[in-house]
Amino acid sequence: MHFSVTVLVAGMLFGAIGVGYFMYGKRAERPVPLVCGAVLAIFPWFVTNLAALIAIGVVLLAAPFAAAWWFGI
Repeated sequence: MHFSVTVLVAGMLFGAIGVGYFMYGKRAERPVPLVCGAVLAIFPWFVTNLAALIAIGVVLLAAPFAAAWWFGI
């Protein structure tokens, strides 16, 4: 496995945002931010490609907003 500084920094950023989503989802009792936060905090451990890391992270960051907009969750 090859790690670069960029991948590590991006992983830390997505992990920190994921912890925030998780805490918000837990306090507000909202399942979508809770699950997205948990996945955001964990997935950088397994993804080492920068493009894949950013793509998955952006989708997970947008998921709670998309769920609220489309489904009212």
